[in-house]
Amino acid sequence: MSFLVVPIKISRDEYLSWYEGSVKLVSAYSIDGKSVNFPANILRPYITHDGVEGTFAIYFDENNKFKDIKRLE
Repeated sequence: MSFLVVPIKISRDEYLSWYEGSVKLVSAYSIDGKSVNFPANILRPYITHDGVEGTFAIYFDENNKFKDIKRLE
């Protein structure tokens, strides 16, 4: 299983548009500069009153489909 380490900082207001369903994907860059798109809903366990912030490992299967996400900080 492959993974990317991705720093994420999303404000509360910005995440609300994803949470409400108007935006389905988050686009970010891994720490090694790779572009990654993933479903916004995978961040739901990490939402606080301020939004989402931290460094995450995002795991993919052999077909590059999302498998898991874990906060590293």
